[in-house]
Amino acid sequence: MKKLILLFTLILVLFTSCVQEEFEKKVTFIVDTNGIENITSLGIRGNFLPNQWRETVPLKDDDNDGVYEITFNEKTAVYGISFKFVQNGFDYELKNEENRQIVFEYKPETIVYKTKFNNSKSEITRK
Repeated sequence: MKKLILLFTLILVLFTSCVQEEFEKKVTFIVDTNGIENITSLGIRGNFLPNQWRETVPLKDDDNDGVYEITFNEKTAVYGISFKFVQNGFDYELKNEENRQIVFEYKPETIVYKTKFNNSKSEITRK
């Protein structure tokens, strides 16, 4: 009987310790498209979206200043995300370059990711 209890306890510890805690992540993307010709829309594709890389999620430029924004809120345990911005529904930026990335910390986070379209430099602010 003691062996059965020990085995059950060991199994319980193994299965419950493998699950990572999820934390709230709020990520705002701000993308400046000023100086880029023929942009009628701007979106984002990445590994963190429901349809992964197959669907473009649109960003908004409510004040028509050429700066597009979108905010995502998600409770997750993932280590980070990969993504690219897409103009006019299908034209990826940064061709022949690595995807953009944000690496998360193991805690709740509010992140602002600012960049210029088709420029690999970015500014990440964590609050």
